[in-house]
Amino acid sequence: MNQPTKILIVEDEMIIAANISLQLTSLGYDVTGIIPRGEEALLHIEQQQPDIVLLDINLKGKIDGIETAQIMQKSFNIPIIYLTANADEAHFTRAKTTNPYAFISKPFKKLDLQRAIELTENRVLNEKTLENPTKEKSDPFILSDCIFVKHLEKMVRIDIKDILYIEAERNYCRIYSKLKEYLLVMTLKDLDEKLPNKHFIRVHRSFIVNLSQIDEVATSHIVIGKKAIPVSKALKEELLNRLHTI
Repeated sequence: MNQPTKILIVEDEMIIAANISLQLTSLGYDVTGIIPRGEEALLHIEQQQPDIVLLDINLKGKIDGIETAQIMQKSFNIPIIYLTANADEAHFTRAKTTNPYAFISKPFKKLDLQRAIELTENRVLNEKTLENPTKEKSDPFILSDCIFVKHLEKMVRIDIKDILYIEAERNYCRIYSKLKEYLLVMTLKDLDEKLPNKHFIRVHRSFIVNLSQIDEVATSHIVIGKKAIPVSKALKEELLNRLHTI
C-alpha cells in the first residue's frame, strides 16, 4: 500500500498554518508538523525527512524562509513550495536560487494548494523516471474505448465516454472525467496527437473536448457539464463540421 506524501508546514502565522494543515489532511496528505521558525524546521527536517516542505518566505526569527531552504539544501534534496504574501522582485530573485517547485501567493484557495502539490509530486516522479530510464514510463495507454493513466503510482482506467474535457497546465494537462480529475506529465499537444480523433477535438490552445459531452455551442464558447470552454475562431468551423457528422 502506498504511503501518503509527508508534508512539513513552516509558517509563523498559526491560523494560516492550522488552516493549511486541515486542508492537507482532508486531501489525504500526512502533515509531519507545523513549525513557525526556520531553525526549528531544520531540526524537524533532519529527524522526519518530509517529502515536501511548504515554506513561508517571510519567516520571523534569525533566518527567513529562503535562508532556511538554502541551509536545508546542503544536506537534503526535498522539494520546496514557497508561501508568500510579499512577491516583490528582490524576494523572488533570492527565492529562485533555491529552485522551488512552486510559489503560492496568500491568500490562496484549497485548489491552488492541491494543484501545486500535485504538480510537485508529478515533477518528482518524472525526475525519478529520467534518473532511472528503466523505470516504467508514466505516459498514458490509449485504447479504442479507454485510457489508462498513472495516478498515485498505479495505472487507472478512464472510459472515453466518461471524459468531459482536457485542459492544459503548462507542460502538464488535466483530464476532467465525470467522477475525478487526473494530472498527466505531458503537454496538451502531445496528448492531442495520441487521442482518437473519433471522440476528441481541440477547440482552443488550452482545451481538448469530448464531442459527445458538449451540451451547448455559443458564439465564442461551448458548455460541458456547466463549464464554459472557449473556442478559438480558427477551430470553430472544424468543430461545427464534426458536430454535424455525429
